[in-house]
Amino acid sequence: MKHAGRRIIRPFGKKTSEQEIREGLPALFPRLWRYALVLTSNSEAAYDLAQATCLRALEKSGQYQAGTDLDRWLFRIAHRIWLNEIRATAVRRGSGLHPIEDVPIADGRPDAETNIFVLEVLRSIDVLPDGQRACFVLAYIEGFKYAEVADILSIPVGTVMSRLSAARKTVSVKMAMKSEKEK
Repeated sequence: MKHAGRRIIRPFGKKTSEQEIREGLPALFPRLWRYALVLTSNSEAAYDLAQATCLRALEKSGQYQAGTDLDRWLFRIAHRIWLNEIRATAVRRGSGLHPIEDVPIADGRPDAETNIFVLEVLRSIDVLPDGQRACFVLAYIEGFKYAEVADILSIPVGTVMSRLSAARKTVSVKMAMKSEKEK
């Protein structure tokens, strides 16, 4: 970058980190909120977490490298904020999680069977431990590769694979039990 008096002249087409974040947040917010909803099991808390993540991203824009994966960076921030909130809640009250049944599911008016199935899947995911739940959502709902999930959560790839294996087993057993009850 060259300085011409007080103005900073950037090469054509190059965006600053803050510009890239500001332009990318609106498109990524629904995914960020969905991830926050899975973490918090509460739509209001999810919205607060997503907002806090956006604010932290803007505050820490200097730490973001323009041209890299903004979504991964935002999910990592959301995960860290959530872990800090869990720790703070545990100190203050002992528990801050809410049952998934209390979370209203926003939908585009799919049929009742789809809503029931989605609620059953969310319930089976909700029983997973926090680490497994975060890996499950990032890998299977958000579509991140195992290495990307490991990077977002700051854990080894082997741990991601182990957590996903355990999560798949738990979810499939839960869904099979539900299916057996219906017969």
